[in-house]
Amino acid sequence: MVLVPFCFGQADQAGVHLTSGVVREPVASEVRAYSEEAEPLKANVDLVLVPVTVTDQKDRLVIGLEKDNFNVYEGFNRQVIRHISTEEAPISLGILFDTSSMYGKIERSREAVIQFLRTANSDDEFFLIGFGHRPDLLTDFTNSVDDIETEISKVTPDGATALLDAVYLGLSRMKDARNERKVLLIVSDGGDTHSRYTAREVLSAVAESSVQIYAMGIFDEAPRTNADRMGPDLLAAMTNIAGGRTFPIRNLKKIGDAVGQLSIELRNQYLIAYRPTNLEHDGKWHKISVQVTPPQNSFRFRVYAKGG
Repeated sequence: MVLVPFCFGQADQAGVHLTSGVVREPVASEVRAYSEEAEPLKANVDLVLVPVTVTDQKDRLVIGLEKDNFNVYEGFNRQVIRHISTEEAPISLGILFDTSSMYGKIERSREAVIQFLRTANSDDEFFLIGFGHRPDLLTDFTNSVDDIETEISKVTPDGATALLDAVYLGLSRMKDARNERKVLLIVSDGGDTHSRYTAREVLSAVAESSVQIYAMGIFDEAPRTNADRMGPDLLAAMTNIAGGRTFPIRNLKKIGDAVGQLSIELRNQYLIAYRPTNLEHDGKWHKISVQVTPPQNSFRFRVYAKGG
């Protein structure tokens, strides 16, 4: 077994070979420092729930796996999986919508969010944060897709980007979530130019939370600023740590495809439950690796899961 250095929770597997996350270069010194020295997760947990997504080499979802196909390790210690579920559990979803440098992109982005919400279940709940030079809670938790649609239709581009502050606010709001499954969806080009919180502070908060993070990264083919160039890496760092992933979108005509894929993925995750063999609440970061043994005659799988 090869442990992921930061436990990004993303792995290529032909058996149990793990690789590090999507980020190929640090987005900044803060991200690099955090990757090298993870902050401890300070939470008292007796039953650990791990949402897991499995895809094949063509990025198609793999469904129908059984408990015997999975192994979970804390460090080098194999854990006993108590339960695995593929039921479609309700979601508490926070949408972080970039209203800053989205000129020419905002209309398609709005349509994509509305399209995504129309696949929601009746027990799902949502909130909407818009962020330009600062994050604003536009709609607090609601079951009404119409409420979100009304507010998101009002947003207009306004310049600076406080992405990190928006993520921090989103994590804070999730403390009042009603459902066990908690997801933040970032719709942004990923650049940050105006946050009070640093990347290190936000990455630490992300790692310590029980919130998955996904992103629709609306990137330019030829980024003009340093923030634009670092945007993809910053989004990838946050989503990998949180057990989600970034859907890169460089052609707005394909944003609907990304929305459809994300919607299906969130409704077809495995939820693994295990009770740690080490129940000492020591305040230390406990690395988790989720491994999948493919059925016979299957190709390698890719696994997305939170790393600790």
